Amino acid sequence: MRGAPSDLPIEFEGVTLRSGQTTILDEVDITLAPGAPTFVVGPNGSGKTTLLRLCMGLSVPTQGKITWGGRDALCPGRLAMLFQRPVMLRRSVASNVIYGLSRTGLSRDQRIQRMKEVLVKVGLLELATRPARRLSGGEQQRVALARALARQPELLLLDEPTASLDPAATRAVEEIIAMAAQSGIKIVMASHDLGQVRRLAGEVLFFVRGRLHERASAADFFDRPSTDEAAAFVRGDLVI
Repeated sequence: MRGAPSDLPIEFEGVTLRSGQTTILDEVDITLAPGAPTFVVGPNGSGKTTLLRLCMGLSVPTQGKITWGGRDALCPGRLAMLFQRPVMLRRSVASNVIYGLSRTGLSRDQRIQRMKEVLVKVGLLELATRPARRLSGGEQQRVALARALARQPELLLLDEPTASLDPAATRAVEEIIAMAAQSGIKIVMASHDLGQVRRLAGEVLFFVRGRLHERASAADFFDRPSTDEAAAFVRGDLVI
């Protein structure tokens, strides 16, 4: 998988997505390049999840263009996406991770070794034989992260993966995300938790009603927002 062409940068050129008469994303121009984690923030309905789905190729723009590494199509297996509520197969933790490697070309022994390595990284090796669906929400999200990381993705897209977790589980997931970023995986994550954004983000994309209102380093976004909407959002005011 590491020998495949890079899907980065991902470039959005005038990307708009509509559903009926509703504009979900409106003329978005951004480049997502390797480097520090990019966090996508904004009020509910601002287009955060849609942006991630477009990056993953799960949605198609109504107008505009998206390219992956300069190409019109992405490379299979190079990108991974996690949702707020992960889907667990009716299998053990180990089997959930191994299943995710079924189309990688790795031998069975290699898949087992990779599974063990990532379960150690997410702190779940001792639960490898436990049914995945019987784990807590935080543990399931860590299994989902292990399943994604086992494929050694170039880009990891995360859609509010800690939104339903308690503080301890949130911190455990954040540590795994930080570890992945430090290993060179590009993180693009939607979050409503500004404390989390402060802790993890390198840059921030701020959306309101489908439009990109601000793109800045995390430090500038919080300390020197350049738009009234961003300043209000940072203060915790209602932005609609």
